[in-house]
Amino acid sequence: MRAWQTPELGEPEDVLRLVDDAPVPVPGPGQLLVKVRAAAVNFPDALMIRGHYQVRPPLPFTPGVELCGEIASGDRAGTRVLGTAVVPAGAFAEYALMDAAGAFPAPDALDDAEAAALHIGYQTAWFGLHRRAALRPGETLLVHAAAGGVGSAAAQLGKAAGATVIGVVGGPEKAEAARALGADLVIDRHAEDFVAAVKAATGGRGADVVFDPVGGDAYTGSTKCIAFEGRILVVGFAGGQIPAPGLNHALVKNYAILGLHWGLYNTHDPDAVARCHRDLTDLATKGTVKPLVSERLPLTAAPAAIARVAAGRTTGRVVITP
Repeated sequence: MRAWQTPELGEPEDVLRLVDDAPVPVPGPGQLLVKVRAAAVNFPDALMIRGHYQVRPPLPFTPGVELCGEIASGDRAGTRVLGTAVVPAGAFAEYALMDAAGAFPAPDALDDAEAAALHIGYQTAWFGLHRRAALRPGETLLVHAAAGGVGSAAAQLGKAAGATVIGVVGGPEKAEAARALGADLVIDRHAEDFVAAVKAATGGRGADVVFDPVGGDAYTGSTKCIAFEGRILVVGFAGGQIPAPGLNHALVKNYAILGLHWGLYNTHDPDAVARCHRDLTDLATKGTVKPLVSERLPLTAAPAAIARVAAGRTTGRVVITP
């Protein structure tokens, strides 16, 4: 099969090698061999290739953590599923491995590329908003990187939950995408101060929940426009800077700082992950959520796509279709 392999750690465009005769991976106990129909590009893909991710598979490995695929053998052969790939047999290849318990039915309402993008980002947003922050109808939700992969999911799920959604983006093209996702107010951080804009939009009260996959200045600014009893969700640090929050500020303003590591739920509460998928499938079937897939690219384009996603130069989700 054709597969991208990482023989050494480094930047995706420098170290990835496309192999035309890679062996088809052999599933172990509890695993499935799937034919990859679409693989969504994620920020952790770049981190893993650089050696900066918490999971460090042995070299050489095939990256790609999220996919929609077709079960290749067994009683469920031909079934379309989505979920996470088991690296080192990742999704940027013609075949990949998945844990059987984590291979969920792909909703009929979504095509392969959309289904590939439904899992990690939407599960992260769902657990963040509902399980960690307990977002309530009528509250104001501030979403950073609202036109990005996980941010676009949070914007859609926030609207589905009955919240007023304020999206922060970088640039007019991303602002247009965030509006199309249903955000009630979109702030281009390149053109205006999001702190002042949030305060103006909320009558000085601030946002009840902040969804922050960016970190750095996005987090610092959020502490200045968080409402009384507000909740700041720390989802990631795509901006490259991990903030060092002053806990005295959280005490004085009476807000909560909530960490979210979605992957832990697969170990600690897998039933909740399955329930979340059923909820997301229902929302997709109703047309309430639909992954924003901005690019569908061939397998050969994977290294450049990973690099652009890591640099924040993409809108919505980029999907590789082997």
